[in-house]
Amino acid sequence: MKEFLSGSLFLGVVLTFAAYEIGLLIKKKLKLAILNPLLLAAIIIIGVLLLFDIEYETYSDGARYISYFLTPATVSLAIPLYRQLHLLKKYPVAILGSVAAGVLAAMASIFLMSLLFGLDHQQYATLLPKSITTAIGMGISEKLGGIVTLTVVAIIVTGITGNVMAEAVLKWFRITNPVARGLAIGTSAHALGTAKAMELGEIEGAMSSLSIVVAGILTVVTASLFVNFI
Repeated sequence: MKEFLSGSLFLGVVLTFAAYEIGLLIKKKLKLAILNPLLLAAIIIIGVLLLFDIEYETYSDGARYISYFLTPATVSLAIPLYRQLHLLKKYPVAILGSVAAGVLAAMASIFLMSLLFGLDHQQYATLLPKSITTAIGMGISEKLGGIVTLTVVAIIVTGITGNVMAEAVLKWFRITNPVARGLAIGTSAHALGTAKAMELGEIEGAMSSLSIVVAGILTVVTASLFVNFI
């Protein structure tokens, strides 16, 4: 069985899709926020690799085909944004200002935690792009001298956390405006957060999609400045 799985060219693709579908079924069945399909998929994949003693490189060789869809999937987020473009035209200062505030908060929090936990420059640079989409975050991390692999992990953990906690946090702070809800989720939890925003409503999804783009651009600039602080 191990030899068959290890020799399968598309092991990574099949295993990834199967694990995610199982995650979706569990989420729909139990309806608990903590049971995020992506988180469950990761746990299932790790379990299968350990159970059958399959090397990660074997899984990664097949799973790389999925990454080809990352760019078109990100671009498709422009569709709900286009439908709500009138909101951007109506509240440009408030929208762009809130995203800028979110980006600065993310940079400042990483800086303070790095000081608190005594992280070195490389570790600090690795975590700076944690709140933006993977495609942009990887490039920033590499340019700043961070560890790209760990940056991806930080981005995924941030996104899953945002996806799981977003609705509860909005309720705790009584944030009801759909524009504010979408911007908050997208700025802090990128594409994974946007998936949750789209569940909350079309306006939330559109604003979250917008914040991914703006936050990514602003992070490129601010990270280059903040990286010199440590």
